[in-house]
Amino acid sequence: MEKYDVIIVGAACAGLSSALYTGRRAMKTLVISKDIGGQASITTEIENYPGTGTITGPGLMNKFKEQAEAAGAEIKLTAVTKIEKINGTFKVTTADAEYEAVAVILAFGLSHRKLNVPGEDELLGRGVAYCATCDGPLFKNKVVGVVGGGNSALDATDYLADLASKVYMFVRKDSFRGDETTLIKEVEENDNIDIRFETSVTEIIGEQRVEKVKLNTGEEIELDGLFVEIGYVTQTEFVKDLVDLDERGQIVVDAEQNTSTAGIFAAGDVTTSPFKQAVISAGDGAKAALSATRYIKQMKGEEDKPDWTTRAKKK
Repeated sequence: MEKYDVIIVGAACAGLSSALYTGRRAMKTLVISKDIGGQASITTEIENYPGTGTITGPGLMNKFKEQAEAAGAEIKLTAVTKIEKINGTFKVTTADAEYEAVAVILAFGLSHRKLNVPGEDELLGRGVAYCATCDGPLFKNKVVGVVGGGNSALDATDYLADLASKVYMFVRKDSFRGDETTLIKEVEENDNIDIRFETSVTEIIGEQRVEKVKLNTGEEIELDGLFVEIGYVTQTEFVKDLVDLDERGQIVVDAEQNTSTAGIFAAGDVTTSPFKQAVISAGDGAKAALSATRYIKQMKGEEDKPDWTTRAKKK
């Protein structure tokens, strides 16, 4: 069983940032993930990651990967099936191997809940989007739709109404599920928003990009983009007996990315952080890496220098 200082589960903003920092701290680092980039890798353009201007999601994630590998991190593309704490260290099991580590960083993100209708997968990144904050500016002065009736859908609709020429809101039930009364009123009173209750999207149609959607009513509406805002799916079942989860299945962390189990840290969208943004995940990943490095050195009986110090002024 090959041994590492730290194993990071996930290879998107949080995981690869963690790998960059642990690698630079001379920690033997293994990143295990089913893919590179996660949700960011299916985003056509990213405009809100500082210092990059406009960049494709895959382009940004490739830069993350290159930096992590240059720092010494090893990356294996496979799925983690089990994590166990045994005699003070962790055994991480994949489909074809077992690894041992002093510390583990969980950074495998969330999966957006999908509509599971024809055309959704085919047009993903080509008009089908799951993050209004990330992709909304790409649809300025265009016609878009939002699917959902909760707070996230209301927030996305309100935000997009300031950018798009028209926003359709498709709500499956006969009323909103969101509880933000002020936001509901703003959406209802906005002339740029067309709310359709008891309406579901049954098909997304387009050749190269989204062109229109078909509804359960039989009506077809021409759109340039469709934002699916029906929540997230956590995939934390395999760690539920190892770390504390909240009622939504998110991993509970403190300000230093510690979980309820010593030696296990978590970062990014899979945690209880309320903001699911690439730059925030990257910052969380850096914090998790620094916390994990401190823990590893303590376990090895080595001194860990503080990340920063203050010096008293001379009198």
